[in-house]
Amino acid sequence: MHLTINGQTHPVPTGWGQEPLLWILRETAGLVGTRFGCGVGLCGACTVLVDGEAARACLLTAEALQGRSITTIEGLASADGKLHPVQQAWVAHKVPQCGYCQSGQIMGAVALLRATPRPDDAQIDAAMAGHLCRCGTQRRIRAAIHQAAHQSGGAPA
Repeated sequence: MHLTINGQTHPVPTGWGQEPLLWILRETAGLVGTRFGCGVGLCGACTVLVDGEAARACLLTAEALQGRSITTIEGLASADGKLHPVQQAWVAHKVPQCGYCQSGQIMGAVALLRATPRPDDAQIDAAMAGHLCRCGTQRRIRAAIHQAAHQSGGAPA
């Protein structure tokens, strides 16, 4: 069994078909940017993109993801190292404090902008409500998402 992660094929070890994608990313693919939070899909720390939509890596199995495209935080920047517009906005607005939830927050923001290129505050708040941040940077997150939407001209991110 193999998974397509960040445009590359990654083997899934024998017997790991029912393991959560989160463990496959971290333990076998060496992609540790996706974080373990609650383990039950409530906190958003493990958010990745599956076929362009936000998904919780702690809830999905390798078997369920065969033939689908998975993007992690490591796969957002371009090949030349240029940060994705959401990542650029995160830096510009100094969003992270502790940083633990940020990869999931960024992936959720990317999915939002793909679905809603010019979200208003209510749409941003609704989309990001499932991402817990105890540092209280929600205002900066909202500002960063608005900047990323503006940078990309309202086109899907």
